[in-house]
Amino acid sequence: MKKTARSRVLVVDDYADAREMYSEYLQFSGFDVVEAANGMEALQRAVEDRPDIILMDLSLPVMDGWEATRRLKADGRTANIPVVALTGHALAGISEGAMRAGCDAFVTKPCLPEDLVREIRKVLDAPAGAAQRKLRRSGKHVKAIV
Repeated sequence: MKKTARSRVLVVDDYADAREMYSEYLQFSGFDVVEAANGMEALQRAVEDRPDIILMDLSLPVMDGWEATRRLKADGRTANIPVVALTGHALAGISEGAMRAGCDAFVTKPCLPEDLVREIRKVLDAPAGAAQRKLRRSGKHVKAIV
């Protein structure tokens, strides 16, 4: 879905420095940003702030990103919000598990901020009905749905 106004990104990460870094770069790149520090807070912010896309760390306190993503996709109010998994875990099978949980793309941390912005724009510009997309591996630590 193409966005003409500033797209709103929900950044979910329990590490405050990471949230701040992502938020500042995304704002610099033309996005509005809201933040959450755990999966439960992410659910609340997604309903209240209606982001256009969610960057979800998978290893979170209170409720992990896996469960938060499953709940977001099960809730009619948030089911259509694309979720990009952010994780430091690059183990085989993690990207497929993220897809099964409902993620629309997968990015391995650390990643270059410009690669993250490129991935966000790619997901936001994807056709709205592209629910049956698949994850692919990339040499830049970005696993995207195409």
